[in-house]
Amino acid sequence: MERINRLKAKAAALPCEPGVYIMKNAAGEIIYIGKAKVLKNRVSQYFGAGNQHTLKVKKMVSNVEDFEYILCDSEFEAFILESSLIKQHQPKYNILLKDDKGYFYIKITGENWPRIRSAKQKENDGAHYIGPYNSAFVVNQTVSEANKIFKLPQCNRTFGNRYAKPCLNHHIGLCSAPCCKKISHSDYMECVRSAVSFIKGEHGSAVVELTERMEAAAENLDFELAARLRDRINAIKRIKDKQKVITARNERIDVIAMVSEGDKSCFCVLKYNSGHMEDCSQHVTESDDNAARSRYEFFQRYYSSREDIPRTILCDSLPEDYELLARWLSEKRGGKVEIIEPQKGDKYHLVSMCRNNAAEYLSQQSNKTGHQMQALAELAELLGLSAPPEYIEAYDISNTAGFENVAGMTVFKDGKPLKSAYKRFKIKTFSGQDDYESMREVLERRFTEYRNNDTGYGFGKLPDLILLDGGKGQLSAVKEVFAKIGISVPVFGMVKDSKHRTRAIAADGGDIVIKANRRAYTLVATIQEETHRFAVGYHHQRAKKSTLKSRLTEIEGVGENRATLLLKHYKTITAIADATVEELASVKGITLPVAQNIHNYFHN
Repeated sequence: MERINRLKAKAAALPCEPGVYIMKNAAGEIIYIGKAKVLKNRVSQYFGAGNQHTLKVKKMVSNVEDFEYILCDSEFEAFILESSLIKQHQPKYNILLKDDKGYFYIKITGENWPRIRSAKQKENDGAHYIGPYNSAFVVNQTVSEANKIFKLPQCNRTFGNRYAKPCLNHHIGLCSAPCCKKISHSDYMECVRSAVSFIKGEHGSAVVELTERMEAAAENLDFELAARLRDRINAIKRIKDKQKVITARNERIDVIAMVSEGDKSCFCVLKYNSGHMEDCSQHVTESDDNAARSRYEFFQRYYSSREDIPRTILCDSLPEDYELLARWLSEKRGGKVEIIEPQKGDKYHLVSMCRNNAAEYLSQQSNKTGHQMQALAELAELLGLSAPPEYIEAYDISNTAGFENVAGMTVFKDGKPLKSAYKRFKIKTFSGQDDYESMREVLERRFTEYRNNDTGYGFGKLPDLILLDGGKGQLSAVKEVFAKIGISVPVFGMVKDSKHRTRAIAADGGDIVIKANRRAYTLVATIQEETHRFAVGYHHQRAKKSTLKSRLTEIEGVGENRATLLLKHYKTITAIADATVEELASVKGITLPVAQNIHNYFHN
């Protein structure tokens, strides 16, 4: 506490001017560098409202022993200095990206039947190498396309054995099968030479040359060769058309999206040039609850070591101080740079594709699928949550005109049902039909248990999100309970249409239409349907038991308690009816005269 008070007093004495602050640990090492428009206000926040800090900031503050600061003439000057100091000192709590200096090559092996492969380094093995390239994505994509277009083998088989059987690639038209002499050596070498020309970017000249050869073969009545050449020309054209994703104009565009999961975030960067994707890269960093700040730090670190700044940067959500970032990038590029969050159209679809790639990459390091992670990320963005909800609880009420009023609670962990955590509730405090009062009772019982038993498991765990089957009435009832108990959890309603299908999410500001967000919609609809099924199933179970008890209580000497004992022991009315007097009398609580009455009831 003495340390925090000392740092708080030092922060309170800072000037109200722009500058850079430098946090240090007990060993004097720099652990965080930041910039501020008003130094006093920004630095004081670290040592003031500690309960409002994100986990990452709390960890950093717990290690701060002292700090220094440098005054600047403007916030932009502070930004430039911050970027320079971060690059120089690489502080532990700033987002740091590995500076990938690796190079990649396209290798044409020196064998009698050459193969085209990707390689991480040049070797003295007699092969021909094309490169270097900065991106493994570009190399792998180019090698794959060249092998498919020119039907070159991608396997490791030995070539020239006429008795070998061709593989599936040959049967689907992707390989000329040199392994079993389906192509002559001279024709194979011609394919390799054409593939190398294609790799070197000579698409236009390759098409012209192949067209001339195709026409000559047709004139010579060599229609088989002409057909093969025609297929190659069409394959090259298909590849070129497939790559024209956004525009044919000569411009560069970067697309950046972020997906978070647990303590990790993944940024995906797609780079386009003249409508063609040039590169795809993923960068995993430590997660932070402040998504806008994370995006700011990523932009700053990613572009500080790059000179190829595009005119347009598309992103899934705007970073903190994006106007400051755009000004910095514009000066670095020597021309205007725009940072845009597209809302619709082709560019919006590019951002969605980028987010999908980030989710898929991050899913490889967890038990979730990319689809589930994307759905949770989409739902978090839709509801304004700081992070994707890992643990979701959903509630529904079920009764028949107030008879056997019950509730069901389902749990979805990482986007999947966690059935071991499902709970059932019988409404106890009133009789009749009142969904609002029922929901109020259920949530009060559930979170009172949390307050009394904060263990991190079952009712002792606080969910990241609560979804209620219903609208504003249910929301109001639950928020009253939360205010009473002192619980803070995001809570929303799930609203159905006239056909009992999920229509929207109820929030304080009105309904949020979600059908346009396909993954989030599918997830919410699944949660709503599963919760309804669970609650209705429990209601039917209790209603059935209640009906059976009513029939048993018609027997002389059998009340509610004895009816319960009989159903618990025999499970069904049929089993009770088939039991002998002696078997019935062996049930605890059933006397011999009562057993005789039960037997007579079913058999007379």
